Amino acid sequence: MSELKVAIVGCGKIADGHVEQVQKLSSLARVVAVCDLEVLMAEQLARRYDVPAHYDDFARLLERENPDVVHITTPPSSHLALTRMSLDAGAHVYAEKPITPTSADTEALVQLCEDAKKKLTVGWTYLFDPPALVMRDLIARGEIGDPVHVESNYGYNLAGPYGSAIMGDANNWVHRLPGGLYQNNVDHLLNKLVEFFPHDEDPRVIAFGARQRPQRFGDARDDMVDELRLMIAGERVTASGVFSSHARPMAHLCRVHGTKNTVTVDYNSRAVTLEATAELPSALGRLVPAFDRAAQFAREGLRNVERFAKSDFHFFAGLYNLIERFYLSIRDDGPPPISHRDIRWVTRRLQDIIDQVERDRAAATGVIPVEVTP
Repeated sequence: MSELKVAIVGCGKIADGHVEQVQKLSSLARVVAVCDLEVLMAEQLARRYDVPAHYDDFARLLERENPDVVHITTPPSSHLALTRMSLDAGAHVYAEKPITPTSADTEALVQLCEDAKKKLTVGWTYLFDPPALVMRDLIARGEIGDPVHVESNYGYNLAGPYGSAIMGDANNWVHRLPGGLYQNNVDHLLNKLVEFFPHDEDPRVIAFGARQRPQRFGDARDDMVDELRLMIAGERVTASGVFSSHARPMAHLCRVHGTKNTVTVDYNSRAVTLEATAELPSALGRLVPAFDRAAQFAREGLRNVERFAKSDFHFFAGLYNLIERFYLSIRDDGPPPISHRDIRWVTRRLQDIIDQVERDRAAATGVIPVEVTP
């Protein structure tokens, strides 16, 4: 197959990252066009990255450019319709997370791709960050034994560039998601858990959501849940998750407890460490682990310096790896980097969480919630 022709629909902040990473894969693909309902956004993105064409009409882009792959980087409420259009035009689909607002929409989207026999992936980029790949290799080698419990923590900055956009506009699309802020971010928790539940199609889920900010807007922003806690219980593995907008420093961790050891991935510092086990008696045994952990962090720091020197220590490393694997699956007609089963599993668990959180909030206010069919 010759190089893939790639189109990007939705020219917001994340689209820049997509264009940058595709352009690094020049032997595999090239961006032929970008599209946004706001034509100025599309024009500016095209100019920044020397993309040859830009549009404000997606149907016209599909007709004129005939792309092999479409990256959908619009708000999730539009993903199902844009996927249908892309498939009808013969393109494979990369959809940013959250893939759709509801699990029913996700089921429909996945089924469309299966019926069209086209590849699909979703923007779970942290699964392919270098430290996540190291962790997966450690587990595959048996370093931690059999996993028994997984922790996934994700911190969010409401004063950051994305958070400021959400808090500055009551009409921001995030406020229209059934789960609002936490729905837009809890993918970062759930997609790290799914590989540890390969046979648990309907595990028990317990979720609790809360708002810790003072109410000061008088609109949807005051109603936004900004803290989430969850537990998932499968047949042999359990998991816990924390989404927090207030805890500092903002954590981004995955910790896998096994029958032999525990591995921790710190996505912020790009460090992977194993727990030190005391082998010496009494007080000496309590002294050694701290030095062992320090040595591990030193090694991780040196490894990161080496990556930096090779220009391989950048924010979108996971995005690059995911896109490359997706394109190779198209070229070689192999399995996509994220299975349809895992996409369905995550969105069903997310629907479980939304249903529980919204039901609890409705009970607290005395308002009867509208049931959403998962």
